[in-house]
Amino acid sequence: MTTKRRTLRTLSLAAVAIAAPLFAGQAHAAGGLVTIIVNDPSNPYWLTEGNVAAAEAKRLGYTANVAASKGDTNAESQLIDTAITNKSVAIILDPANASGSVGAVKKAVAANIPVFLVNAEINQEGLAKAQLVSNNAQGAALGAQQWVKDVGSKGNYVELLGSPSDNNAATRSNGYTSVLSQYPDLKKVGSQVADWDRTKGFNAMQSLLQAHPDIIGVISGNDEMALGGIAALKQAGKLSSIKVGGFDGSPTAVAAVKAGELQYTVLQPVATFSVKAVQEADQFLKTGKTGAKTEKQLFDCVLITKANVDKYTSAFTLSK
Repeated sequence: MTTKRRTLRTLSLAAVAIAAPLFAGQAHAAGGLVTIIVNDPSNPYWLTEGNVAAAEAKRLGYTANVAASKGDTNAESQLIDTAITNKSVAIILDPANASGSVGAVKKAVAANIPVFLVNAEINQEGLAKAQLVSNNAQGAALGAQQWVKDVGSKGNYVELLGSPSDNNAATRSNGYTSVLSQYPDLKKVGSQVADWDRTKGFNAMQSLLQAHPDIIGVISGNDEMALGGIAALKQAGKLSSIKVGGFDGSPTAVAAVKAGELQYTVLQPVATFSVKAVQEADQFLKTGKTGAKTEKQLFDCVLITKANVDKYTSAFTLSK
């Protein structure tokens, strides 16, 4: 195991430090507090996001504080206030809400602290110095194409949807539709919002299964909802006849692919863009520029199936 992988596994989310006052865009040597705000570290995707970003910040000579908004814009706003009070030199933010997080970003910008968004976008450009996200449309197309191979081109299916406040949910769902609509004998007979959550995915799957007992497949906006759906299908004794596809590439999902319970997962390169966001923050603090050509930057996803799953035993690590 490499030193970097050991660091990522053992990193604590509780590293808190107070930095000396520094001003965004003012060239200076590395140092100071980088505040990292993720959604919910109980989800391994967001846990990895925070751990990787903090590790890279420390490697570059900064201190790091990881906090979680739990998708609550009020909590997010308070965390931004704390970052300002603690004189953070930069903020790495996974926004809680595409529209609702704009105000929090504006507060940081007004305090002359550069903000770098990861994983999700906000509905206003020109505020954050960078928005680094997975290419969700590309990933959704990959997943849907594999889903058809696994499920077939005829029958009824349902969809588990992510949080409506996150643009990624609509992008993935639209990406699925763009592929699956090419198969007229595939009918989406139901869908439910499960907010990226495993327990909600379980409950939604129970409800959908009761309403549509004849389905042949489930396509999900993320792995946690898919895993919840799988648990519900197991409980109903129907997992062998109903196939499920996921999205994220979480370690648990990779294990489920290997076990044959999940047909595939689409790996988001969360470790890659989390590191890149910190590197761009460092570049900006030292030179006034991120080094990127555009504010919005897309990172392509990778399909993980039973055929290649052994290469991805720890899917959120930097190197595969």
